[in-house]
Amino acid sequence: MRTHELDNFANIKIGTCAWSYEDWRAVFYPEHLPAAERLAFYARHLPAVEVDSTFYGAPTPQVAAHWAEVTPPDFVFACKLSREITHERKLRDCAGPLHEFLESLKPLGEKLWCVLVQLPPFFQPARDEVALRDFVRHLPREVRFAIEFRHADWHHPRIAHLLSEHGVAWAWNDLTSLDHQQEGAYEFLPDTTDFLYVRLMGDLDRKYAASGHKIHHYRELLWPRDAALESWAVRVRQAAQEHARIFVAVSNHYEGFAPHSARRLGARLGFDFPAPEDDPANKAATSDGRQMDLL
Repeated sequence: MRTHELDNFANIKIGTCAWSYEDWRAVFYPEHLPAAERLAFYARHLPAVEVDSTFYGAPTPQVAAHWAEVTPPDFVFACKLSREITHERKLRDCAGPLHEFLESLKPLGEKLWCVLVQLPPFFQPARDEVALRDFVRHLPREVRFAIEFRHADWHHPRIAHLLSEHGVAWAWNDLTSLDHQQEGAYEFLPDTTDFLYVRLMGDLDRKYAASGHKIHHYRELLWPRDAALESWAVRVRQAAQEHARIFVAVSNHYEGFAPHSARRLGARLGFDFPAPEDDPANKAATSDGRQMDLL
């Protein structure tokens, strides 16, 4: 891709869903890299990350400040809203917890690109639409929000209009099953604001065993989705002409190894993300002649 085209895509940020996976040790991170140094290493190779830990609880301001300090100036975060608000309170009576959550993220400053409101499948219009409307109407405008729906009944023009009216992004998610892994997500996805949030999640029904335990090790491509990635690259390229910002988060379960998937999508858009095997930390780790199994 030519340089001037790359400049047009400066508003696109691609990253993974979380960064702290033991499975990535010795295939993305150096074998003996301390866990506390993973974010800084990650940020040398990808320009964004979706923070999963905030779903389980807001970080302390000190932790958020550390995230900001160890990442480059142009690195950005999207933080998942806490499950206390989305899953336990179901967006009800949450003004206080929402304020506290956003306060905890203030040290990120302009690096906070978005807060993702991931709603559970049991959150449905029949009983929860009033709560959604009240929640959206009272969101602060100084922070960008995206809402991900996991129930099909939300796909209605009146809900898209609600989000559009309040400048909230309708998160586009790809939950295509493994039986159709080479197909893109072609269903209608509302475009509600000048900010686009894309989540490439994969087949969640095959993510866990019946016991609830994980059944895969995320260390390599397990389910390549070449055609789907090409389809998403086309959609993102087109959207880049009309959106101020685009954030793409890739899950491990989309293809089996999120860092590689992010690089594969980035390459289709003309981005040349630095390879982890070329990082000085990895070169030092292999200076004794051993080869690491990297991307």
